[in-house]
Amino acid sequence: MKKIMVVDDEPDTVDLVKLVLETEGFEVIPAYSGRECLEKLEKEKPDAILLDIMMPAMDGWEVFKIIREKYKELPVAMLTIRNQDIDKMLGLHVLKADDYITKPFGRKDLVERVKKMVES
Repeated sequence: MKKIMVVDDEPDTVDLVKLVLETEGFEVIPAYSGRECLEKLEKEKPDAILLDIMMPAMDGWEVFKIIREKYKELPVAMLTIRNQDIDKMLGLHVLKADDYITKPFGRKDLVERVKKMVES
């Protein structure tokens, strides 16, 4: 069973993504802050991460950079409400995130994109 870490400071978003992915056979590891994500990475060893950008204390961009330094091969998709082209370019082309998924997302689209991340 593939493990997906979902990082978002909004519990409702984490719960929704968890519900969707668990019905598709994934194990979901919730994290409600950037710091919690980094702490859990040491123990949980997820196969991929869905990472919100807009979080207090440590935003997703900061968390992403730390993840890339320590876990170069771990697939990370930004999961965010920020849908401006400049944000997508920064995430995909500058920082090299594996995917950039905007909220609101469709169930089928989310599942397909997560499957693609863990299968590649």
